[in-house]
Amino acid sequence: MKIFRSIASFKSTSKTIVTIGTFDGVHLGHQKIIQKLVMQAKEKNCESVILTFFPHPRMVLQKNSDIKLLNTIDEKSDLLENFGLDSLIIHPFDKIFSDLSAEDFVVEVLVKQLNISKIIIGHDHRFGHKRSADIDDLIAFGKKYHFEVEQILAEQIEEVAISSTKIRTALTTGNIALANQYLGYDYMVSGQVVKGKQLGRTIGYPTANIDVDSDYKLIPQTGVYVVKSNIDDKDVFGMMNIGINPTVGGKLQKVEVHFFDLDQNLYGKVLKIDILQRLRNEQKFESIAQLTNQLHRDKTASRNFIDKLWKS
Repeated sequence: MKIFRSIASFKSTSKTIVTIGTFDGVHLGHQKIIQKLVMQAKEKNCESVILTFFPHPRMVLQKNSDIKLLNTIDEKSDLLENFGLDSLIIHPFDKIFSDLSAEDFVVEVLVKQLNISKIIIGHDHRFGHKRSADIDDLIAFGKKYHFEVEQILAEQIEEVAISSTKIRTALTTGNIALANQYLGYDYMVSGQVVKGKQLGRTIGYPTANIDVDSDYKLIPQTGVYVVKSNIDDKDVFGMMNIGINPTVGGKLQKVEVHFFDLDQNLYGKVLKIDILQRLRNEQKFESIAQLTNQLHRDKTASRNFIDKLWKS
């Protein structure tokens, strides 16, 4: 998959089949569109192209937006690469770009720059200045400028339409199982391992402190989770705490992982942590001894979950 950092940098002599969107989460609904895109591009000997944007348009157009995203741009790129795409365009979204009229966007971007043969689009797609155009406008432009338009209806799970917003809600309320169901993969956080206070090692639970370096990345609800990471090409399981460590007077939220069966210096490594299951809320204990006893129980619960997962 080739990655282009702007529309202007994209070059192709082939006709393209394109889809457009923020694709935050690359969830099951997105995946249905992407799979169709790749399949049809191969059938028609065209190039499959995704046009996405960074920053997220809401970050630019809504001054007070506090939106948190499901993927960093690197995580999104890694996820999209799994689908056999030819090209990913990550275009810088700014006010000037947002002022393009719907027809100018179609002519200047889709027709002239992307050499479009067909566009495959989701059920709720809007485009152009102030999101003024919809699917009916796109179909009309397709007839005028000689490209096909295909609309995909909302993917459904148990009669509930999947959306990035619903996944964000699931994560912020601690429902990691529902979020993972909608995503079609385990939600992840990524970051470099940095030094902490090293209190965990004094009670037999050394932790890797994960510095999640993108402040726009959504961190799930505070609590204790079962997790997995791939370290030096080996899957390693563990448990993660998201919170402030109130038992030892912590003030700032941290993401800390205790890996099972791993004795290795991880400082400086960049790890991707897959979140498998939520165990409990973060708690303040009356003593370090009570905290340690609870960590023993958490470890047992984690291993039981992992054993069941491995056998299933």
